[in-house]
Parts: sequence; structure tokens; C-alpha cells
Amino acid sequence: MEFVYDLVLVLHFFGLASLLGGIMVQLSARGGRVVNMAMLHGALTQLVTGVAMVGMASGIDSLDKEVDNAKIGVKLVIVLIITALAFANRKRTAIADGLFFALFGLSAANVVIAVFWN
Repeated sequence: MEFVYDLVLVLHFFGLASLLGGIMVQLSARGGRVVNMAMLHGALTQLVTGVAMVGMASGIDSLDKEVDNAKIGVKLVIVLIITALAFANRKRTAIADGLFFALFGLSAANVVIAVFWN
């Protein structure tokens, strides 16, 4: 089961790469920034794999993982906001700079929380 958990963790990192990569591409976009599919699919991947990892860590004793429910709750709220914003604005021809930098800031905040919250 450790292998499956690690596989889901790798997919979680791929979701992070897709989300942040999609955001980085839009940093230098001309003619207005958009929510691209890399951002949306990365956020959805992060959401699904994150919930799966927490479920496995909580439910499978052999994994010997501790879950900080407060940390997971904060990260879940942030990724839900990112996903909702990306989904709601996916068809727009341009998004406001404030929305774009909110997506960027929330994504960065989620990484910082993952690393530094002990």
C-alpha cells in the first residue's frame, strides 16, 4: 500500500507542476491573461489526489502516517477556492490581474503551508 500512496503523491506533485506551470505561462501573456486548462486540471488533480492521500493516511494503519487535520482543512479550503475560481473563469477571454495574482498567491500559499506547517 505504501507504493500506491507514493504513486498518488507523485500525481499530486504533477498537479502542482501543472497548476504553477499554467500560472507561470500566463505571467508574460500578451493580450490579457486567461485561466488555461493546465491551471484547471492541475487544481483538480491537486484536489483529488490530496483527498485520496488524506484518506489513505487516515484509514490505513500500515502506512504509519499522521494527519494534521487543521493543516489539511486549511489546505483543502485553499485548493477549493483555487479550483472554483479556475472553473468559474475558464471560458473568459481575459481575467483581471487581481484574480490572476489571487490564484498565484493562493497556490504559493498552499505550497508554503505544506512545507512549513509542522
